[in-house]
Amino acid sequence: MQQVPYGSVDRDKPLLRVPFTWLAVITVCLPLLGLIACVVLALLYHYNDATYTHCEVANYLPSISAAIRLTPERYIWRFSIGLHSAPRFLVAAAYLSFYRGRFPRRLTEQLLSGLTFLLALSENVGLLLLTYVSSTETYSVHKSGFIMFIGSSLFHMLCTCKLWSMIAKYSLSAEEMMSYRQKRLLFLFNGCFCLLALYFYRRHNSYCEAGIYTLFAVFEYLVVLSNMAFHMTAYWDFGGGVRHVNVRSQMRIHLYFFNGA
Repeated sequence: MQQVPYGSVDRDKPLLRVPFTWLAVITVCLPLLGLIACVVLALLYHYNDATYTHCEVANYLPSISAAIRLTPERYIWRFSIGLHSAPRFLVAAAYLSFYRGRFPRRLTEQLLSGLTFLLALSENVGLLLLTYVSSTETYSVHKSGFIMFIGSSLFHMLCTCKLWSMIAKYSLSAEEMMSYRQKRLLFLFNGCFCLLALYFYRRHNSYCEAGIYTLFAVFEYLVVLSNMAFHMTAYWDFGGGVRHVNVRSQMRIHLYFFNGA
């Protein structure tokens, strides 16, 4: 291995340059492909176990928790989320820097951007918790992770939309305006899907009607998919702002911001 003096300029040259838009797409595609694989495998090879309900009524789709607790589905999901979580922390830090750059002297916006950053971290930690502790292992921990993920996700979306409404008062590029509109729409969709999933979950537990748990599973999928789509709007946010992520020696990651193309 070539030895480079500690103070050498070459030491700080990037080892790998990754377009941020690629990072955003890959980060979202990992859990998306993992979820699709888990649901398909559960339906093909573990249909009875995956669709079983406590009151044994007809059900045609597995919930996400049911799909990811089986084998090998659980390992596929854990592998996908394990790779997905690290870039999520990186993206959260990038957004914090982005918001602080937009509001350098405004205390309220600075505090809101800090809260949004903490909610992004909490959402990611909740996702890791519900992923690596399955419902059949320690249900209370899995449930706490799920609640942490959903709650943090909704409040993160709300705070993000509020920040972008403040940014919109000044100026937005065409890409940023597209992102802002998509964020608002996806937040509304996600909130509606959460309420519908909760309704069908409680209805199933109260009345044990055939097919109701299937509707819960459908809206649970839509909650997760709309959450993924919301995070995918980073593609527009940083398309012309953060051009590359540079991985340097000493295993450090740096984001470079530009004011233009």
